[in-house]
Amino acid sequence: MANMPKLNVDFRQVQDQITAQFSGLDPNDPSQWPVLPRNLLYVAVCLAVVAGLWFVWLQSSDEELVAAKAREEQLRGDYQKKLVQAVNLDALKKQLEQVQQYVTQLEKQLPSKAEMDALLSDINQAGLGRSLQFELFRPGQVVVKEYYAELPIAVRVTGTYHDIGLFAADIANLSRIVTLNNLTLTPIRDRAGVMTMDCTAKTFRYLDPEEVAVQQKAKGAKK
Repeated sequence: MANMPKLNVDFRQVQDQITAQFSGLDPNDPSQWPVLPRNLLYVAVCLAVVAGLWFVWLQSSDEELVAAKAREEQLRGDYQKKLVQAVNLDALKKQLEQVQQYVTQLEKQLPSKAEMDALLSDINQAGLGRSLQFELFRPGQVVVKEYYAELPIAVRVTGTYHDIGLFAADIANLSRIVTLNNLTLTPIRDRAGVMTMDCTAKTFRYLDPEEVAVQQKAKGAKK
């Protein structure tokens, strides 16, 4: 069997050579450094660049992760809301139908522009039917709202307390909406049980499509 050659390495000498390469280095001119420190410097710079890029990438990824988590929470909330709506969809549809029916009934209680004269005649006939004497029946200026118009009517009638009360009840029972506002009762001297009632009767009508369009256009112009 052949004898293995022995390696005679002087570690002390190797250490001295390595130490010698790191002594007297000029920090202003690394290109003139010996091979070992120069290569170690290159490796250190490369590691620093990689670490910096890695940190920047992690930071941007962390921001994206935070934004994604916030988006996830928002989507979860939207999902829960839509899930509740989907579960209650049939009930909401029924409620919508009920509301639409109610609105339709209310609209039927509001006369159109063409029916206002007939309604004013009904109010007048209600007073005459109770033997009341009209001393004043004066329609005022129409007040136009967004979807309806309001017509105030100054009314002064004379009659007994009982007849005036029945007249107010007749007004309340009209098929159209009429309200009596600012009522004042004044007894008449020398006429027992007879008094004068001053009030403002207000009736309402829905707007024609053309009037609604004008109101919406005016509202849009204000904005």
